[in-house]
Amino acid sequence: MKGIILAAALLTAATGTAFAQQQPQFSHYGFNGMYLNPAYAGIKGQAEISSFGRIQYLNYSASFDDGGSPKTIMLTGSMPVRALGGGIGFHVFRDQIAQLKITNAQVSYSKHFKIGEGRLGIGIQGILNYVGQGIYRPIDEGDPRVPRSGSDHKFDLGAGVWYESEKLYAGLSLNNLLRSNYRFNSDAGSTTAEFLNENHAYLTAGYNIEASSSVVVTPTVLMKMVLPGKFGDSNKFTFKNNSYEAGVRATLDDKYWAGVGYRYDESFTGLVGLSLFKDNAVRLGYAFDVIAFNQDARALSSHEIMISYRFPKPSLTTRPAIHTPRYSF
Repeated sequence: MKGIILAAALLTAATGTAFAQQQPQFSHYGFNGMYLNPAYAGIKGQAEISSFGRIQYLNYSASFDDGGSPKTIMLTGSMPVRALGGGIGFHVFRDQIAQLKITNAQVSYSKHFKIGEGRLGIGIQGILNYVGQGIYRPIDEGDPRVPRSGSDHKFDLGAGVWYESEKLYAGLSLNNLLRSNYRFNSDAGSTTAEFLNENHAYLTAGYNIEASSSVVVTPTVLMKMVLPGKFGDSNKFTFKNNSYEAGVRATLDDKYWAGVGYRYDESFTGLVGLSLFKDNAVRLGYAFDVIAFNQDARALSSHEIMISYRFPKPSLTTRPAIHTPRYSF
């Protein structure tokens, strides 16, 4: 497509008909259920809050001086609410890829059902998305499809299901249900430059294997899907727009963990982390991606940190026994 010089090389679908991943990716996806799925809210039975920071393709050198490495920061939170029969949650992230800046805020509610040894959550979310564009260098001056700074914001929706038990978790979600279309001033002076937020879906699962009394091994998988077009279109569901990840980590005494992962056709990942304080409430994690494939328009590595806090699980309160001489026989 004529007109876009920057950002397309950085895997963004800011304009035109490219269907690359539009939402940020995280190597800590096994610790990041609230970002992936609204049905995760409160499903763990305890409140938790997590923050993530990611620099993708560190030290990437753009063709011009206004590119650079994609950067993402995010905060998530989740808690069970007994009165609602489920849980509530939120996440907020700020994502910057060259001249494209996205701020996304979501609130979620999940209804929980007892299924076998675990719980099934059915969740919905409201999404407020803010998209800001910078100044691009068009090949053809006056191209009406090239953004010329400006911003737009839209409301959107998402939904998902999540199953959680002591050994197994699995979730499927779909967001950007409204496929909101953002409009910006163009290089031609009109508001014809657009950004279409396509439907995204996430399918993830993990299984805890007790290797010993103190070591748990957890294989994990994640499939990220971009679903272009309207529902009913012939090319709506196609594997060419999918991204795949798989990994495994080992956790010692719920305190220390290390793992490896693979992102299809892109990178290998290493994970390390530890928990601190009473009940291992605070978790610190670090992920390092080595870009092994398709290195054009990418740098050698990506880096990610995680800090989270798990609140104590709520305990059932019981009234103290009332002693009376009447029943003291």
